[in-house]
Amino acid sequence: MDDIYGAIIQRNARETLPFVSFVNSNKYLETHVDALSARCESLERQYLVQQQVVAEQALAVEGAPAKNESRLRDKIAALQEDLKQKIESGMQAEADALLASKELLALKEDKDLQDAARSNLQMELDRCNEINSHTQRELENSKELVLLAQQQIDQLKDSIRVLQEENEEKTKLSERLINEKVTQKEKEADHLAQMTDMIEALKKENGLLKQLAKDAKSKGLLGNLAARLGVPHATEGSGAGNQEKRQWGQVGAILPSQPQWTIKSHRDDASCVRYDGTNQNKVATASSDATVKVFDTSSGQLESSFSAGGRLPLLGVDIAGDVVCACGADKTCRVWNQKNRRMIHQLAGHSQKITCVRLFPGEKSVVTGSADRSIRVWDISRHIYSQSSTLRHSSTTNSIDVSYETQTVASGHLDGGLRCWDVKSGDRVLDLPSIHDGGLTSVQWNPRKGHELLTAGRDSTLKIVDARTKSVVKTFCDKGLKILSNQSSSSFSPDGAYVAAGSGDSGDVLVFNVSTGELEKRICGAHKCGVVGLSWSPGGSNGQQVATVDKSGILVLWA
Repeated sequence: MDDIYGAIIQRNARETLPFVSFVNSNKYLETHVDALSARCESLERQYLVQQQVVAEQALAVEGAPAKNESRLRDKIAALQEDLKQKIESGMQAEADALLASKELLALKEDKDLQDAARSNLQMELDRCNEINSHTQRELENSKELVLLAQQQIDQLKDSIRVLQEENEEKTKLSERLINEKVTQKEKEADHLAQMTDMIEALKKENGLLKQLAKDAKSKGLLGNLAARLGVPHATEGSGAGNQEKRQWGQVGAILPSQPQWTIKSHRDDASCVRYDGTNQNKVATASSDATVKVFDTSSGQLESSFSAGGRLPLLGVDIAGDVVCACGADKTCRVWNQKNRRMIHQLAGHSQKITCVRLFPGEKSVVTGSADRSIRVWDISRHIYSQSSTLRHSSTTNSIDVSYETQTVASGHLDGGLRCWDVKSGDRVLDLPSIHDGGLTSVQWNPRKGHELLTAGRDSTLKIVDARTKSVVKTFCDKGLKILSNQSSSSFSPDGAYVAAGSGDSGDVLVFNVSTGELEKRICGAHKCGVVGLSWSPGGSNGQQVATVDKSGILVLWA
């Protein structure tokens, strides 16, 4: 209980401390008022006593003369006036004291406010001093950091100057090496030209020897010589059974009927097949084993093989005359010369895999399409290649073709769209979105009607598009046709009367009639797995026109 009482006393003392001055002033005023009240009572008693004395004197002198009465009355009046003045002076003194007390209280309040303001100002001054000290320390640290940064900048300037000097030296060295390399290339080109002339001369001699051998064969000498040596020699009817060998040139297109040559072209799956664009007896294939192989369509024999190096697959190939080019997942396109079997260019510039490639007529330019959503045209006519134009779009390019009439580039894309480009201006002259559902895998200009294009799509349909009306004019489909690869190709026949494609699951080859839109022919059994590429060309001197490749690397040349 005592603890509680003591706590209450401490609390009261703590809470009443701000009011002590007011309480003291109130007590002072109460004391002063009590003193003035006591004085007033004393004066009133004196007044009563004096009135009593006057009354007694009046009774004592009631019979005295009127003069004495007048004197007493004057004295009483004087006493009353004096008393009145004393009362007024006391009341005035009391009022003055009260006013003085109020002024004193106001002065005390002002003093308390000034003390509080002084305390606050002192606290603010202390805080400002601390901030000033902290700012001073920060300023000193900043000066040290600036000095350190200046030293580092000086060091970097020295390093940059050294690097610039080294760069200048390396630039000079590079220019010298480039000049030496160009000189060496020119020498090699001259040597190559000499070798080419020598090879041409040897070819002429070889042709002469073949003619002599042919003459000897007609006389029966070659057969006897071969029999004597034990070497088998070709006879008519070999290759595609004993049927009569067909020659191209009398008809525009020959429908495939049976395999003439079945060749294991690659150890891995093939990705593309393409006939020689100059109508020679050659066909080229590309594969996931990073190789390109060129075969003679007359004999089915391997003529040449080119390796891209590494393990990244090749996705596209094209061949024309002595030029072979192939593109792949290593973001480059390689160009080889068939005569000397050497790579003459490695086109680099795409940021993602190159999915398709085509040679322009004349073999002086190459166009490539890539997953980086760009199409690039390359000039390969000189020793050092150059990029002549870049065409931008919004989807991966799966297939590409060049018009032989206008050299307009047509491209098929992963978004199912078909686009055509003017290479000279770089303008997009045709944009047909969503021709196919799931992506467009192949595009080809009609060899007889320059305004029509053949497309194939992941929706397992073939379509003919009229570029003039920007519309689909014919659609081909069959339940046996399955297009399962983004690189699956289809083709017009050389006369534009038929279109053909291979099925990605059964390996069947399907030929459709363009005029009727119906399935003309289905060929089964040649491929044991899905077909990924088909090419139909006018054929060379032997009339062989259709080639297909499948997922197991089998190449079939059709009779």
